[in-house]
Amino acid sequence: MGRKPRSLNWAEAAALPLTALTAWEMLFDRLAVHQPVPGAAPAILIIGGAGGVSSMAIQLARVLTDLTVIATASRPETRDWVTALGAQLVIDHSRPLAAQVAALSAGSPGFVFSTTQTEQHLADSIALLAPQGRFGLIDDPATLDALPFKKKSLSLHWELMFTRSLFGTEDMGQQGVILNEVSRLVDEGRLRTTLGENLGPITAGTLRRPMR
Repeated sequence: MGRKPRSLNWAEAAALPLTALTAWEMLFDRLAVHQPVPGAAPAILIIGGAGGVSSMAIQLARVLTDLTVIATASRPETRDWVTALGAQLVIDHSRPLAAQVAALSAGSPGFVFSTTQTEQHLADSIALLAPQGRFGLIDDPATLDALPFKKKSLSLHWELMFTRSLFGTEDMGQQGVILNEVSRLVDEGRLRTTLGENLGPITAGTLRRPMR
């Protein structure tokens, strides 16, 4: 558990824990973005930039690191959203990613965080990552061939925010520490909630509505 941000209402606060914990754990526990990749551009590519987890990852990377944040978005409204969250560069995930990253002339990033359609973007992600870079994902591709990671000595990281609680890990309480830090950053105006539409009280009707 963590403290609710004083500056948010209950719905705005309820939108935070899953996305914030997932993004935080991937960035700092799995990808270890505070440890630079030798020779890599100090940058992270976040695939699926407008999603809930990505929206938190963009903000956390901007607020707590010096990395250049490259996000993917394909529509004008999602490009505007990721830019408003702090992404310095935006590329289109409907087109090959490696060529677009190369065209930025910023060098090969040390980190890729894939939140969606990993199978579709895996080959490009491997191509654009710097040698010894780190690749993280949270979705569930039907297959994932790790052999192409070998040539560049790339590391592969999966993140599930429920792992600590499912297995009762010794550091399970760290999630409360993370949530309190997120709460502080929100109240300082440095992070924003990613709440979209509030469907109102939980009823049979509102539970069915998102499934339509």
